[in-house]
Amino acid sequence: MKQSEIIKIMSAEELKKQLLLSQFLFLFIGFILSIFLFNKLTDWFIYINWDINEIVYYGVIPGLIIVFIDILLMIVLPKRYYDDGGINERIFKNQSIAYIFILSLVVAISEEVLFRGVIQTTFGYVFASVLFALVHFRYLKKPVLLVSVLFVSFYIGYMFEITGNLLVTIIAHFTVDFLSGLLIRFPKWGAL
Repeated sequence: MKQSEIIKIMSAEELKKQLLLSQFLFLFIGFILSIFLFNKLTDWFIYINWDINEIVYYGVIPGLIIVFIDILLMIVLPKRYYDDGGINERIFKNQSIAYIFILSLVVAISEEVLFRGVIQTTFGYVFASVLFALVHFRYLKKPVLLVSVLFVSFYIGYMFEITGNLLVTIIAHFTVDFLSGLLIRFPKWGAL
């Protein structure tokens, strides 16, 4: 059975549980890789800098730019180009703002700790960015979504290259996911 068929028969609750499970798996993998790849488990903490100006300039603003470009493309391109099989809609539709906030934060932290904090610092920018895009395998047969996730991955990875600050990438990723989740939850906002 194909992944898309399995997802269609899953309830929204099962889908959410699988998403959270995958995020905790990413965090666990990041932890395990840190044990083997870093001198000390706490080595990746050097990539956390609470510089608010840097976080806003390289995290929030790029996140807003990504969402703005995404909205423009959704207006210009046919809806079928952005169809991910309804997964994101099933995850975010009819959810509270608090739920969307927490889920977006969990996803941003787990994915950025693994892909930027561990993989990019060890194997490099290009490898981490491509691997990040490949992990979103449901987009591989959707050219617009694939280009979009590749662009976002390389863009956020580049922000990490510039700053060396994991909080920048977490905030950028969170901004994209949270605002995208809100746009799914409140579709009239995207039509403004």
